[in-house]
Order: sequence, then structure tokens, then C-alpha cells
Amino acid sequence: MLKRLSIQNYATVRSLAVEFGPGMSVLTGETGAGKSIIVGALGLALGARADKGIVRASETKTAIAAEFDICGNDAARAWLEANDFSADLSGACLIRRSIASDGRSRAFINDAPVTVASLQQLGVLLVDIVSQREHQALMLRQTQRKLLDDYCVEPELLAELRSLHQAWQANERAIAKLRDGGDDSQFDLLRYQAAELGELGAEDGEAEALEREQRRLGNAGDSLAALAGALAAIADNESGNALDSLRQGGQMLEELRGASGRVANALELLDSAGIQIEEAAADLRAAADEFPIDPQRLAEVDERLGKLHDMARKHKVRPVELAQLAQTLARRLEEIEGRGEALRQLGEEDAKLREQYAALACRVGGQRRAGAGGLTRAIEQQIARLGMGKARVDIRFEALDKDAVAENGLEKVEFLVAANPGQPPGPLARIASGGELSRISLAIRVVTASTSQTPSLVFDEVDVGIGGGVAAQLGDLLRGLGGSAQVLCVTHQPQVASRAHWHYSVSKHSDGADTQSAIRQLDAEARVLEIARMLAGDAPGEAPIAHARQMLKLKQDATQESF
Repeated sequence: MLKRLSIQNYATVRSLAVEFGPGMSVLTGETGAGKSIIVGALGLALGARADKGIVRASETKTAIAAEFDICGNDAARAWLEANDFSADLSGACLIRRSIASDGRSRAFINDAPVTVASLQQLGVLLVDIVSQREHQALMLRQTQRKLLDDYCVEPELLAELRSLHQAWQANERAIAKLRDGGDDSQFDLLRYQAAELGELGAEDGEAEALEREQRRLGNAGDSLAALAGALAAIADNESGNALDSLRQGGQMLEELRGASGRVANALELLDSAGIQIEEAAADLRAAADEFPIDPQRLAEVDERLGKLHDMARKHKVRPVELAQLAQTLARRLEEIEGRGEALRQLGEEDAKLREQYAALACRVGGQRRAGAGGLTRAIEQQIARLGMGKARVDIRFEALDKDAVAENGLEKVEFLVAANPGQPPGPLARIASGGELSRISLAIRVVTASTSQTPSLVFDEVDVGIGGGVAAQLGDLLRGLGGSAQVLCVTHQPQVASRAHWHYSVSKHSDGADTQSAIRQLDAEARVLEIARMLAGDAPGEAPIAHARQMLKLKQDATQESF
């Protein structure tokens, strides 16, 4: 439940803090005092749309904090755990939100920064705010279906149905994607290209090796001529070569070997040089075998390289990339050829999910139909207490079209009402007047609130247009509702206010230069004066005060809850 709400610099509120207890609490005060501002601040804390105009004049930001006790709120605790928010061991959950004057907004859950979407997700698990606008929402079929589901359908069953629907839709999207990717003309082109590249049989590194071989074969004549010239110069020229010259020089110096150490050293070097020249000549003669004159092989290499270059140009790649392209196209072809098997498997899964969905949707529909009678009887009882004893309520089910599938089941739900005897039941929007719609909405909210998972209910001036005994009956209904949920009610009806467990007065004060709203919890005597003011105006006499005392005494005598 909501334990504490603090507000700074919001509209006419400068600084305000209020603590709430269990049961039924009412907020009263003169029109314009700021009662709905407090409800609006709570809505902002729970993710309502923020407007920078809410920031109090001359201030830079609005700050709102709402503290909740979620000890008994399993859904909220599960959400916090699933979204990795630390939960206070005491069961406290603190929500903070600030809105700057430039419209920027910041939000926190247990001091961890969050998005407004997260506030909204958690907010629906904490508080249900019912305003006059909610009566209009009641006319929407999806609202009516949700109210029925809250009343009689197992939440786990609905969650399982939505999860199954999501899985089914994901499977159908996968089928559609495979079918969209199955263009026959593209498949034929891919198959032709893969076959063409497969026939070519390009290998990794083949193009580079062929280009090297082409250069070697093409230059073989020049290479052999260079080798022959070098051999002739150093060893093979009969008319004179380097080796012969070394030998002649050695013979001329041989007689001086013993006469000079330097000559002896020179002779050793000449002998070594001759040996090296002979070895070099041997290498050059062997190297000649590496440069064969092979016109036929050169023609084969030229032809193969031509095919590789032609195919590379056709596919707009480099020749060295042909082998990788062939592998890529082969894989794509294999994937597409496996599409039929994948479609078969997805089709089997689709049939399975359809069958599971239909079975689960039938169970949900069965619970709706089984609970509809009890809900309509309970609503009629509450409507009678609100002065519409002759009204009748019915719930109509309409099957969806054969091919239509919704995450919430196979039928549409609509509440029908006959406000007067002899009147055929019809949709709320056409049958009920404004006042009747207000009372029907309240009756439905009171009935469904007892089965709702939301622990705190806020009713913001929903009793407009009713009074007297009907208002007293509404007060009794809300007080009874406070036995199973926390109820906060903004009201102008003294009959409603007198039924509350806790009473808060909202007031507005101005010194001519500044206006501020304030709130205070009323003690027993202050409650008497506030109820008297609501009955007779700002200066109630003895009779309204006595009447107020009697109203509060009747409330105390009727129920003696303690919290």
C-alpha cells in the first residue's frame, strides 16, 4: 500500500508530505484547494505524462517521492526481482521522480535510475487511479474484457495464453520470412552461378601461382641468354675467361711463392677464387634447367589465367577471390535448398502451437463464461445500492472471425445494460445516461476491486452527480472495499467522507503574493467541523455540527475495524 507521499514545487504545492494508512482514506476541501493535485502528483510518480508547466512558478523543478509497502504484493516484488532492482528487506519500495522546468524528467526506483516506461510497468502493480475519465474507458471493450478477466480468470492462465500467442506469432513470422526469400528466378540464377564456378574449379592461391609461372615461362629465353653470357665470361669462353686468367696469373707467380710471404698469400687467394668461380659456373649450368623453353605449357597457363580473369570480371571480384566466392554461393544454395525442410518443420510447429493456443483459449473462454453470471449479479446488487434497483446487466460474448487471433483469446466481451424495466439491454455508451454510467462504473469498480491484484485504489471525484442516500451507500461500499484494499477517495460528499477510516483536509492559502496548498490529517473534532462545513458551508451552525456528529457516530457504530 501507499505509505507516504511527498511533493515539492508542484503547481500550488511548495512542500507537502502525507502518510497514509490501510483501509479507506478521504481527501476533502474546497474546490480548487488542491485535492486533485495530490492525486496528479501520485500519477506522475507512477509514470504519467509530465508537462513542464506543472513546476511551481520561480522554481526549477518538481520533485515527487512515493513510498510503498509491498510485503504482501507478490506481483510487485516479482517485477522488482525480474528487473534487477534491489528490494528492501522490510518490504519498502521508494519511487522518486523529478520534472525540470525545461520538461526533462528523471526517475528512480529504490535509488536506481529508470525509464518512465519502467515506472508505468511497476505503477499498475501498485495503484489503480479511477477518475471521472475512467467512466469513458469503461465503454471500451478491452476495458470490459480486462475487468471480467480480473474477476474470474486465473492470471497464470492468461499469462500462459499471451506467451503462447507470442510464440505462435514468432513462428508465423519465421515462415513468412522463409517464403519471402524463396524467389524462383533468384534461386535459378544462384544455382547457375554456383554450377559455373564449380565447373571452373578455382583454387585458393591458384591465380597468384599461375601469374608467377607465366612470368617465368615468358622470360625463359632472356634468362637462358643471360646465364650463357655469364658462363662464357667466367669459365666457358675458349678465347678467354675469368678462370683461365686466374690460372695464368698463378703460374706467373708460382716461382715467387717462396721469395715473398705476400706473394704466397696472393697465390692462395687466387687458388680460392678459382675454386669459387668453378662452383659458380656449376650452379649456373644447373640453373639453366630451371628456365625451360616450353611454349605448350606457356599457352596452357595463358589460357587458364584468361578463364580466371574472365570469370572474375563477370562476378566483379578479383581472380584471387573466385575460390571464396564459389564456397559462399555453394553455402547459400545449400541453405535455400534446405528451405523446404525448414518450412516443413516450421509448419509442424505452427500446427502444434495452433492446437495448444486453441485449447488454452477455450479454457480461458470457459472461465469467462462461467464467471460472467456471478459478476453480473454482483454488479446488479451494487447498482441497486446506488439507487438503480431495476437495472440489469448482461455480458455478451462474440466469437472472433475464423482467421482472427488475439493474445487474449477467441472472443470479444461486451457489457450490456438495461437501465430501466422493459428496456432491451444495450452497450453502455448508448443505454446509460451520464449519472447512470457513473454509478454503473462505480459498481463495477467496487465488485472487481475485490479480485484485483492492485492493492491500492484511488477514486478521484467519482461521486460527482450523486448525493443523499445514494452517496451514503457509496460511502459504505468504499469503506467495505477498504477491508481488502487501501482506498483513497477525493470527494465533495459528506456522506462518503463520514464513512472513511482516515480523513485528510486539503486547503489553499494566499498572502496576495504567493499561494500554497497544504494537507493535514484530521482528528475526531476536526472531522466533525469538516463534515459540517461540507454540509452547510464555511460557517456551519449547531445543527450541521450535530448532524456531522451523528453521521460519524453512525459510521463508528456500523463497523469497528481497527488497523
